Amino acid sequence: EGIRLARAIHAAAPQEPEVAGLLALMLLTEARRPARSGPDGELVPLAEQDRGRWDRRLIVEGLGLIAEALRRGQVGEYQIQASIAALHDQAPDHERTDWPQILTLYGLLESMTQNPMARLNRAAAAAMAQGPDAGLALLDGLDQRLGDHHRLHAVRAHLLEQAGDAAAAAAEFRAAAARATNLREQQYLTTKAARLAAGS
Repeated sequence: EGIRLARAIHAAAPQEPEVAGLLALMLLTEARRPARSGPDGELVPLAEQDRGRWDRRLIVEGLGLIAEALRRGQVGEYQIQASIAALHDQAPDHERTDWPQILTLYGLLESMTQNPMARLNRAAAAAMAQGPDAGLALLDGLDQRLGDHHRLHAVRAHLLEQAGDAAAAAAEFRAAAARATNLREQQYLTTKAARLAAGS
């Protein structure tokens, strides 16, 4: 329904780059939906998704929209988010994603919006581009802005896991699971914590 409404708005205002950016973001995100859950409904994170299940038709449409919007030279936050989604959708796999470019775009988004969630995503991108310590450094002080948010605990857990600190990562995964409201997320986070605890 959201995509239908965005298409209608874009049809009524085709010259508005942020409208095109929003529609592109929605399409590029929706394209990954078929791979976002497993056979039993379990959450499948981006790094583990079968990219062959992504909807290439939606990706092509989204890429065309964001390219057209950016050519207008009036960049807004939806266009930046769509550009990040486009980089994910074009990458052959998680490791070969253009993480330096995504890191740059999240930096631009953060400076534009001052949204702490942009900093959180920037930290995850920094870990992929520059190593987990760079990502963890960006999390410093973020709890003052996000509070006890489960996503902050989850990102910290992933970065600690990347850094090789299994015990601390497991504790953060447990903290994230305790605060998550989505059942699938809770199950995923609890499973991650249990596996790390067993391994350590």
